Amino acid sequence: MPSLMWITPLLLAFEIWQLVISERYLGIRQIEHDADPRALGLGEVTAFFWSSGILLSWAWMVAMLFQRLGQVQALCMVAITIAGYGARRNCSIKWVLVILTFEGALRVGMLMSLIGMAWRRL
Repeated sequence: MPSLMWITPLLLAFEIWQLVISERYLGIRQIEHDADPRALGLGEVTAFFWSSGILLSWAWMVAMLFQRLGQVQALCMVAITIAGYGARRNCSIKWVLVILTFEGALRVGMLMSLIGMAWRRL
């Protein structure tokens, strides 16, 4: 089993955390108040960990493309992320949360699939 597979539970936790944070900053309450999430002011520590997590997950996905085990899931995650980014760039702020939630759920599913594959190989 590749050593990169051991990072998968951490990335799963990050994806779930990312869904919670995105709900906080782009959620229903913000939409009802017609608030711009860019004006809400993300804390420095939260922004650092969020940005670091995104960069780490991208580095992990690219590295997993070169592994035999989990290559398909990594390719799906890259495609999901690119498609989600493209969709978010072309929609209104009200649809960003929907797209982020759907995108995050698909990535969580891919990570769960990887954890299941690793578990069966142990």
